Amino acid sequence: MTYKIAFFDIDGTLVNEEKVVPQDTIDAIRELKAAGVEPVIASGRAPYFIKPLAELLGIDSFVCLNGALAVYRGKTVYKRVIPRTSIETLVALAEQHQHTLVYEGEHDFFANRADCPLVTESVLSLKVELPGTDSEFWRTNEVLQLFLHCESHEDALYDALLDDFTFIRWHRGALDVLPYGGSKAQGMEAMLRELDIPVAESIAFGDGLNDKEMLRFAGLGIAMGNSHPELLPFADYVTTSVDDRGIRNGLKHAGLIA
Repeated sequence: MTYKIAFFDIDGTLVNEEKVVPQDTIDAIRELKAAGVEPVIASGRAPYFIKPLAELLGIDSFVCLNGALAVYRGKTVYKRVIPRTSIETLVALAEQHQHTLVYEGEHDFFANRADCPLVTESVLSLKVELPGTDSEFWRTNEVLQLFLHCESHEDALYDALLDDFTFIRWHRGALDVLPYGGSKAQGMEAMLRELDIPVAESIAFGDGLNDKEMLRFAGLGIAMGNSHPELLPFADYVTTSVDDRGIRNGLKHAGLIA
């Protein structure tokens, strides 16, 4: 199979635990581009979180916010906004349990209350700036994803909202909140349609729970050696870890670089 496009998760895939891109990964992406294959970032992160990495790797297309936004070389090809009626229900329930929400728009993000320790801990773990505070942001702005800040033993408090949202834990104190059924695969599908590339000619790399649909959807789904164990059944191939030439070895397996 000749692959034309490759989608890459960020945390645990392109960057390691220290949020550093290994030099071998930088070199492998450069070789991939030289071979005429389009690299695309596919992340749960918002676009304002990925700009430095994209510039470092010379990647100008991305699927972000867990598939809610897909941009190909500056052109938006897909956007899924969470209905305000759904957010209103979540806001009320989070307020009842005194849990902080962070609203993620296309261009900025805001917490609904200041000085939440779980916000500080989880967001700073991404090596990005903390959000501002604006409890009313969702009322007048498009929200594409939220963070819900609670601990894992409290997840079940939100089971009543599972018809409206998909919840994915990414930190001990934070969940991604997506519209029901949302995933990176939706943004990938829109980009492939825009570029008229068959799904079979795409590959994807990931390591986390929010990569299940992406790996299953791609023509070739590659899990990193450091992946969450629950991701592995969704992969066609398991490469080595991010710090052990994982991207290079996966691209070699796909026949895209030497």
